[in-house]
Amino acid sequence: MIVMRLLSSLKHDESERGIFHLGRALVKRGDTSIIVAGADHDNELVKRLEREGNIYHQLIIQKKSWTSLRYVFALRRLIEKYNPDIIHIHSRTPAWVLHWALKGAKVKTFPKLVSTIYGFYPLNNYAKALLKADHLITVSDSVTDYLVQGLQAVNAPAKTMTRIYRGVDTRTYPYRHNPSVYWLRKTFAEFPELEHKKWLLFPTVIGSEYGQEWLVDILGNLQDEFPSIHVIVMDDDDDRDGVVYEEFRQRLYALDLTDRVTFVGSKRNDLREWLAGANLVLALANQPESIGINVLQAIHLGTPVVGWNKGAFGEILAPLYPQGLVKTGNAYALCKVVGSQLKNPMRPAMTDKFTMKQMIEQTLAVYDKLANIDSQNEFGELSMPDADKKASLHTSKFSA
Repeated sequence: MIVMRLLSSLKHDESERGIFHLGRALVKRGDTSIIVAGADHDNELVKRLEREGNIYHQLIIQKKSWTSLRYVFALRRLIEKYNPDIIHIHSRTPAWVLHWALKGAKVKTFPKLVSTIYGFYPLNNYAKALLKADHLITVSDSVTDYLVQGLQAVNAPAKTMTRIYRGVDTRTYPYRHNPSVYWLRKTFAEFPELEHKKWLLFPTVIGSEYGQEWLVDILGNLQDEFPSIHVIVMDDDDDRDGVVYEEFRQRLYALDLTDRVTFVGSKRNDLREWLAGANLVLALANQPESIGINVLQAIHLGTPVVGWNKGAFGEILAPLYPQGLVKTGNAYALCKVVGSQLKNPMRPAMTDKFTMKQMIEQTLAVYDKLANIDSQNEFGELSMPDADKKASLHTSKFSA
């Protein structure tokens, strides 16, 4: 089987897409894995892909840029050269380039198209090409429900979806991993205020949708009972513009909480150590999260998580760590759960759910099912290992 995957960038979180793991699995079983993305050939990620047996081609298909359409003919030539059985699309702009590339492509058999829907995309004209595929993969039940409701609202006919949760590489995120003494010494030298403190990790940047304002409630209500609590924000403390950022800093200053928050920066390669070293990881996004990869990583490391009971956070915490679930938007309940976790910390149990291995197996099952069906036949419902049949529902009526 020949599988071609189209991406805008390789830099987007590889743990969400399984770029390397999926390519390795295809090559290992004797299939041909072709990656088309925008990274240069001397990029370390590209070299890694090629070392593992993938074929790489550079086409700079930038997100939300119609100038990417200039690569239509180049992509058509690649499709005609390799005649892939499956083409897997990972974002909307590559979907449009592929749509035009397939028109007039001279291939023996027309490839089956798979699209992964990573978020709550507006169901507008920009999403049409991504939705017009033989099979849709959604990354959570929340995304599936959103698509079903949105497409039913426009009377879209049914096709098949399969929900495949993003998975964690348990070798990279082993249970009860502890940061090294070297890392801790280096961290305390850089951020001396973190030593002898209870770390509440906010593993995201500051933004209107990420819920950093709830950190003020936690600190303001719990600092007397827990004088050693300290919030760590994975964002940069700089003089950038932004009303949301400035408002957050002003609230901290007004309540004399500035000394209880440390900004450690967003461009780090040691997120695993922060997740493992934290006493508590906070998942407080105001908008429903579609993937929740940091929550999954923390739980697989054995770090307690407190988060809202909505979106992917709720889907992950309910089976893996229900103690950390909080009624959405309830500041009193949030502070109560955080306080309880700080008083009586209880690590999540080791789990074999939400793993990269499961994610790859389920994705390969989609490929295999599609590749074995004649192009004239209607695609039916999948039966996948550990996959919720609820995910096999509706898709789009859009014509490209």
